[in-house]
Amino acid sequence: MDRRQFTGSVAGAFVGAVVSRSPIAPFTASSMRHGGLDANRLNANIKALSAFGANPQGGVSRVAYSDFDRAGRAYVTDLMRAAGLDARVDFAGNIFGRRAGTDAALKPIVFGSHVDSVPDGGNFDGTVGSLSAIEVAQSLAEGRVRTRHPIEVVVWANEEGGLYGSRSVSGQLKAPELDNRTWSGTTVAEGMTFLGGAPSRIDEVRRQHGDIAAYIELHIEQGGTLERDAINIGVVEGIVGIRRWDVTVTGMQNHAGTTPMDQRHDAMLAAARFVDMVNRVVRAEPGRQVGTVGRLEAFPGAPNVIPGRVVCTLELRDVDASKTQRIFDAIAGEAKHVGEANGTTFDFKASHEDAPALSDPAIRAIIDDAAKELKLTTRHMPSGAGHDAQAMAQLGPMGMIFVPSIGGISHSPKEFSTASDIERGARVLMGAVLRADTLA
Repeated sequence: MDRRQFTGSVAGAFVGAVVSRSPIAPFTASSMRHGGLDANRLNANIKALSAFGANPQGGVSRVAYSDFDRAGRAYVTDLMRAAGLDARVDFAGNIFGRRAGTDAALKPIVFGSHVDSVPDGGNFDGTVGSLSAIEVAQSLAEGRVRTRHPIEVVVWANEEGGLYGSRSVSGQLKAPELDNRTWSGTTVAEGMTFLGGAPSRIDEVRRQHGDIAAYIELHIEQGGTLERDAINIGVVEGIVGIRRWDVTVTGMQNHAGTTPMDQRHDAMLAAARFVDMVNRVVRAEPGRQVGTVGRLEAFPGAPNVIPGRVVCTLELRDVDASKTQRIFDAIAGEAKHVGEANGTTFDFKASHEDAPALSDPAIRAIIDDAAKELKLTTRHMPSGAGHDAQAMAQLGPMGMIFVPSIGGISHSPKEFSTASDIERGARVLMGAVLRADTLA
């Protein structure tokens, strides 16, 4: 099925109920690695979820804490319950679906992703991992496979806005962040309440290191490496840290017609030089680090007024936190010189931080083994995008599975992963969960 067929089928998707299938015979844990998973049901559920917030471009606008987000979450909660999971919403707005294991003394294996999107996003980012996790749980239940560990399928809240749900659980969320404004127009605290959470009790969702046996997340690659090289499965080695700042450039607001060019303290000119400088500084050092100025606004914003103030963002990403700090220090130092050139000043205010995280070698190995048992090709690779998995790495062994993104496109209505690639990823997820269950 191609992207056009997928988007064309959304309108006819059956929303609000699980796609049924004929009963299957019991499976052993070993045979479940190869069978027992209903790929047709999985892909039908992905299409059904895409109806919540569907946009005219063929993608989805299901931003966190919106009406579409809440409706989509209700749909996946119904899927969890149909899979025999005990579903609940925690105080941060995360949805957990739990099934007890045979050994009550063991910590849970947690797996899942998110279903919120960026504005004008795609149908696969987060959704593939969340609905594959539910499908794995349902297939295990239908196959009468009882795991030793409890399993917890999770749909995280507000991943796209900054891992707010998972960072609440890992203890990394800072209280002032609850006042941050989100794409839905609400604050984070208001959004959590809207989803059924209770931000005043956010500390109660925090877990400690060692509270989980493992965390495994399936996700689309959001890059073009796997498709380009015809690799079935990406085994994630580590996830970049993300740091963001709000940058304010202050100059002198003045008349655009009567102020000579050599007497201007133009905040926009300084900001333009800043954007170019960020690109130069980030590229000057070898490595995979990236830097972005993604938003810029001039004040007062009139065509006949020299801007007296510009507010923009700065985002830096790398797996090495010390390198990120070093690059930021260089940018801040050069920004001072940029400002001195035309009598403007720069102020940096940290707004968000996701710590970098390496995946656990043992979890990487079981993902690779699960793929190889299915005769799939693998590549060990870093993730240039942030994921809830990096927050969960603070609590226990973490691993991530990537499936190809066609054309390397993501955060766009053109985002697409094939049904066969999604099925392969879900089967690897199942195999990895079952292997993790054999660990202490």
